[in-house]
Amino acid sequence: MKNKEPNSVEKEKIIAEKLNGRFAMLGFVALVGAYLTTGQIIPGFI
Repeated sequence: MKNKEPNSVEKEKIIAEKLNGRFAMLGFVALVGAYLTTGQIIPGFI
C-alpha cells in the first residue's frame, strides 16, 4: 500500500542533507583559504 502523504520526508534525511551541505561549505572555505595562503589548490601536491 502506498503512503498517504507522498510529500513527507523523514526527519533524519533532512538533518543528513543539512549536515552534508554544511560540511560542503566548510570544505569550500578550506579550499579557498588554502589557495589564498599557499597559492595551491591542494597544498603539498605538486
